[in-house]
Amino acid sequence: MDLRRMRYFAVLAEELNFTRAARRLRVAQPALSQQIKALERQLGVQLVERTSRGCTLTPIGGAVAEEARQLLHQVAEADRRIAAVARGQQGSLRVAYTRSARGGVSDALMGEFRSRYPRVDVALQTGWTALNVDELLAGRLDAAFVRPPLDVPELACRVIAEEELLLAVPSGHPLARGRGRLDRSAIRDEPVVLWPRDNGPGMHASITGQLWPDRPPRIVREEPDDEQLLLAVAAGHGIAPIPAGRARVFRIPGVSLRHLARPVPTVALGLAHHPRTASPAVQLLLAMAPRIGVADTASDPSADGS
Repeated sequence: MDLRRMRYFAVLAEELNFTRAARRLRVAQPALSQQIKALERQLGVQLVERTSRGCTLTPIGGAVAEEARQLLHQVAEADRRIAAVARGQQGSLRVAYTRSARGGVSDALMGEFRSRYPRVDVALQTGWTALNVDELLAGRLDAAFVRPPLDVPELACRVIAEEELLLAVPSGHPLARGRGRLDRSAIRDEPVVLWPRDNGPGMHASITGQLWPDRPPRIVREEPDDEQLLLAVAAGHGIAPIPAGRARVFRIPGVSLRHLARPVPTVALGLAHHPRTASPAVQLLLAMAPRIGVADTASDPSADGS
């Protein structure tokens, strides 16, 4: 079906006058007449009857005019939807959270994205950095929150937030006393509870390097997530580094949180994606995620005490 001819005929059906229709379409009247005749030949029917005052539609011409209006409306709607997808304002977006950053910047960012772009079908899941990276590489995710640094050349990772790293200690431990910052020498020989390195090799190396710069920590137990890690600390199995936000989310009885001496240890939150295949929706998400400064919890009394 020739859409241009259908558009010409739809306008003529509204005007019922070749001169006015041609003027509205911004074409010469002979050109309009030729296109209408070509449409009649294509369909094998007479659509209009010419009169001295203009034209009238034949019965079948009236039916074709209605079909033309519906067809042109559908084409316009399709154009609008395609343009929305191209701008990232419609379509789908598959994103994974990282478990160690739930309830903070990542949740707020996705909430704002859904509010701003309600026509994008957002599918969310939760994993850990290594799993999220694997899902991105396999093409099962469009973007993922991760704990950098990443050693994955195929992916781009934008740091969108940083927060202070606190030390969780059993409430009855000598390290729980006082409210000053702990020197790293005080924790050098302490037993440590941590999550498996394979969950996030970059973050694991960053944490241990910042807190135990002289030698690796004495890890005595591994737990799969922050809540289990804090429960192990409360049970007296060791001390554990934990992002400030997660520590406050759980508030496990029997755990005291301590600041460490400067330089203040931090953990970053990144938004990773495939730069070569990033959809417009991913670009919109990245544009909404400016980097946030390091969270300063030094004056927050909740950072100390059980």
